[in-house]
Amino acid sequence: MIFRFVYTLLLASIAAALTSCGTSGPRGFSASSILSGSGLYAKHDSFQLPSVSLVTRAAAIGKPHDKHSMPVYAFSDRTRMVRTTAYTSTEADHLIYGDRNATGTALRYTNRVHSAAADWSFYPVGTTFRIAGMPYLYVVDDYGSALMGTGTIDIYKPSKEIMNEWGTRTVEMTVVQWGSFNRSADILRKRSSYDHCRKMLANIVRQQPSLGRVAKL
Repeated sequence: MIFRFVYTLLLASIAAALTSCGTSGPRGFSASSILSGSGLYAKHDSFQLPSVSLVTRAAAIGKPHDKHSMPVYAFSDRTRMVRTTAYTSTEADHLIYGDRNATGTALRYTNRVHSAAADWSFYPVGTTFRIAGMPYLYVVDDYGSALMGTGTIDIYKPSKEIMNEWGTRTVEMTVVQWGSFNRSADILRKRSSYDHCRKMLANIVRQQPSLGRVAKL
């Protein structure tokens, strides 16, 4: 009797498991869900970031600081201690642009590449970098008026929930490849009626006087 009872329970458990597989089993992700960061993939952005290394902290000593008291680096310094924030396309000040970045293309949030915004006179458009502890490659393809004059990098997130999870973090980042001041100046000169664009452009020309002609075209 005991054997028959256990056997019956076992069969019932197997049947229940097979039934649940039809509705709650593993599911794949469409290309659109990965690009937008929707679905379960959107939850996979919480990584335990390491502290900024002592070497990087030591290298920041003696450098000038921006208004957030963060070091301002020379372009020869590729590994840096950087203040980061996060934004999303559904914030009030970004609704007019939708899911487009400052270059006119789609904001990226894939399993390989994420978009980021910065002052283009600090990080010209197209700059790629990595954040210690994160598996992604980040590309600067956006800017924001609040970033102007600072070394802060704003990381794109696909939802307000994930944006708030990131908050404000000081990270160690390494520039993989610098972007283009020429392209930055070309885009910004067409938007010089906006104060932050005009100031970024002026700072680019100050650093790269040869681009003065681009600014006047």
